Amino acid sequence: MNPDHSRSARELLAFYLEAGVDAALGESAIDRFAEPTEVAAPPRSALPRQTGAGRSPSVDREQLPPPQAVAAAPAPMSPDGAVMAAREEAKGASTLDELRSILNSFTGCPLRATATQLVFADGNPAARIMFVGEAPGRDEDIAGLPFVGRSGQLLDRMMAAIGLTRAQAYIANIVPWRPPGNRTPTPQESAICLPFTLRQIELVDPDVLVCLGGPSAQTLLAVRDGILRTRGRWFPFHTGAREIRATATLHPAYLLRQPLQKRLAWRDFLAIKKALGPSTSP
Repeated sequence: MNPDHSRSARELLAFYLEAGVDAALGESAIDRFAEPTEVAAPPRSALPRQTGAGRSPSVDREQLPPPQAVAAAPAPMSPDGAVMAAREEAKGASTLDELRSILNSFTGCPLRATATQLVFADGNPAARIMFVGEAPGRDEDIAGLPFVGRSGQLLDRMMAAIGLTRAQAYIANIVPWRPPGNRTPTPQESAICLPFTLRQIELVDPDVLVCLGGPSAQTLLAVRDGILRTRGRWFPFHTGAREIRATATLHPAYLLRQPLQKRLAWRDFLAIKKALGPSTSP
C-alpha cells in the first residue's frame, strides 16, 4: 500500500474513533455519495386511464388496496417530561429487579437508542458500601456490567487494598447507558436518569455511598466544586429512608491517565475503610 494512503487511512480511523464511531454496522461499505439509480418508467398499460383533456385521471376504486390503518408514532418526550416520567416510574419499583425492568422499557433517555444494552449494576445488593460512577464505557456496554474494563480492574485493586471484593460492594452508574464515544453524560442526561439512581440507592440502603468522579459527585451530592476539591470530604446523604455518609474520590479512569494522583485516592480509600469499621462483610 502507498505510504501516503496508509497514513490517510489511519488518520481517518482516528477521526472516526474520536467522533465515537467504534462499531461497524455492516460488512460492506455503502457509498452515500453515489448517484441514485434511475427507476424505470412503468408501462403505459399500468398508468391510470385518462377520462378527458385537462381532467384528473380516473382510477377504478375496486382495484385500489384497502386503506391501511397507520399508527401514529409517539412524540419524543421533552427533557422536563422525561424527568417527570422517570420520577413516577422509579417510585413504582419496590425491588431492584423491578427497577431494572422499568429501566429496560423506559424511553425517556435518548442514550438507550445508541447503546448496546442497559448496564444496571454489579456486586452484592446487601453490601454496606455502594460505588456510583458516571456512565458505562465500551467494555461495559458489551458486557452489560459496570466497571469491567481497565478502570474496573483498577477499581477492583483499589477495593482489594482495603479488604473489599465485588461480593462485598454494590456498583452502579448515574447513567445506565453508554454515551457515544465514551463522552461524559450531559447534565440533561444525568437529570433524566437520576430518579432511577436515587431509587437504586434507596433499595440497596448502604451505610456508605462513594461517588466515583466529578460528574457523579456533582449529581448526587449537589456540589459545584471539581473532584480535586470535593474528594476526601464527607457529606450527609438522605436515601429516602435514612441518612447515611457519602464521599467522593477520583474516578479510576482519571487515575489511569494521572497515576501520580493515586496517592490521593489511597487516602480516600483509607478513610472509607475507617468509616466502614472493622468489619467489611456485607
